[in-house]
Amino acid sequence: MESGSKRITLAGAVAVLVASVACVKADIGRENPTEQTASATASATTPATGIASHNNADIWFVRHMIPHHQQEIEMSDILLGKRGVDPRVTELAITIKAARSPAIQQMQNWLNQWGSPPVPTMASGGIHTPADGSMLGQLTDRELRALIDVPGPDASTLFLTQMIAHHGGAISLAHTEIEEGQHPPAVALARLIADTHQREVDTMKGILSSL
Repeated sequence: MESGSKRITLAGAVAVLVASVACVKADIGRENPTEQTASATASATTPATGIASHNNADIWFVRHMIPHHQQEIEMSDILLGKRGVDPRVTELAITIKAARSPAIQQMQNWLNQWGSPPVPTMASGGIHTPADGSMLGQLTDRELRALIDVPGPDASTLFLTQMIAHHGGAISLAHTEIEEGQHPPAVALARLIADTHQREVDTMKGILSSL
C-alpha cells in the first residue's frame, strides 16, 4: 500500500510540473502571441518582441539549470539501463526524465528570446561534467563513472544518494533566481523547481531509509 501511495505521489508530481511548465508557456504567449507558437514547437529562431524584461540573474539561472536538468536525465538513463534496481527507484528515474525535458525546452526558448547562445544538448557519450563538481550539485566525472560501474542492486542506493545531493544544488539555484531574477516566467519556474525537487528529495529519503 505504501509503494502504491508513493507511485501516486510521484505521478502527481510529474503532472503538476508538466502542467505548470505549460502554464508558463501560456503566460509568455499572452505577453506575445507569436512566442506561444515558438515555445510550443521549440523552434523559435529570432528574439520575440514585447516579452517581459529579464536580467543577468535570469540568464545565469537558465544557463546553469539546463545542464543541471540534463545531468539528472543522464543519471536516470544510466539507472534505467541496469537490472536488479529497486522498482521504486526505477519509477523515480522515469518520473525525473518526464519532468525535466519540457523545462529544458522552455529554458532554451528563453535563451533564444534573450539573444543568448543555447546550452549544448547532451552528447551521446554524456555531458561533460566539471572535474571538481564546481557547478552546484553536479556530479564529477568520477562520481558519474561510479554510478555507471555499480551493479544494479547497489545502484539504487548510490543513485538516491547522488540525486539527493544533486537536487540540493537545483534548489539552491532556484532560490537564487527567486530572490534576484526579473523575468516573471523564469521566477515562476524557479519556484516550481524548488517545490518539486524538495518533494522528490523527501520521497528519495523515504525510499533510501527502507532499502
